[in-house]
Amino acid sequence: MKPVPHATTLRRAPVQQRSAERLTRILDACADLLDEVGYDDLSTRAVAQRAGVPIGSVYRFFGNKRQMADALAQRNLERYAERVTERLKDAERGDWRTAMDAVVDEYLAMKRTAPGFSLVDFGNQIPVGVRHGEPNHRVADRLTDLLSGHLDRTPDEELRRSFLIAVETADTLVHLAFRVDPEGDEKIIGEMREMLRAYLARVLD
Repeated sequence: MKPVPHATTLRRAPVQQRSAERLTRILDACADLLDEVGYDDLSTRAVAQRAGVPIGSVYRFFGNKRQMADALAQRNLERYAERVTERLKDAERGDWRTAMDAVVDEYLAMKRTAPGFSLVDFGNQIPVGVRHGEPNHRVADRLTDLLSGHLDRTPDEELRRSFLIAVETADTLVHLAFRVDPEGDEKIIGEMREMLRAYLARVLD
């Protein structure tokens, strides 16, 4: 498994491989416990016990559970970007519709299968950290940087604004779909895809 990216909330970034592996176990335990007990009942002590590490190891990286959840959200974003990148390796350059499908499909796959993702995702649900409800900005910025080369577009203000609008729209409708159906209501998801295609066609065609 790849090492965890150095989250901005880490008190101390792991230097040695063993330390990085311990951080991975802590975040894995955090994700599992979020699914089991929710954020309110999550505790650093429970995470330490689940991860099989001393409580001091948790506090070596995180001052509290909010910082831990924020690091999990950042790891989710890194893994999401990797999945989208992998999907686009064989895609035709400039094909924004294929890129959009990859972006949506991989988010839905993580929503359905990634531990803790339904509560934290990229920071929208809790919300976490010091960004005060701005996680969609970091998602949109990451997608702009990731997709601009594939689309042969300059990652300028217009493209960033367009992707932010698309991300905000998708985020709202995906959460609606999962409130209606725990697996995601396919009709709502289908309508969301159509809305995104119509909007992005104005910008990217």
